[in-house]
Amino acid sequence: MYSNKSLNSAQPSQSSDKNPNRVAGGLKAQGVDTFEMLGEDGAIQRIPTHAYVQSLEEQIRKQRAAMTVLERKLARHTKSIESLETFIRTSR
Repeated sequence: MYSNKSLNSAQPSQSSDKNPNRVAGGLKAQGVDTFEMLGEDGAIQRIPTHAYVQSLEEQIRKQRAAMTVLERKLARHTKSIESLETFIRTSR
């Protein structure tokens, strides 16, 4: 009644603004990163949970995005250096 937001409004997902390293670390610290399953041969298998795998995928996604940005910067700086080298050679 006195709220600015309506109750029916959709809540935006906040997983995108969370640090994936902290999410994965938190899941590991809580002990919910894996669950154990008993195989047919009697061996215990540790299987990662879906939430833990998603946090690792988010880490990979962010690292790839950072690498792409750095590769673009490196290419731009390399072109800049090459153009300066050719300018120096031609000005002599």
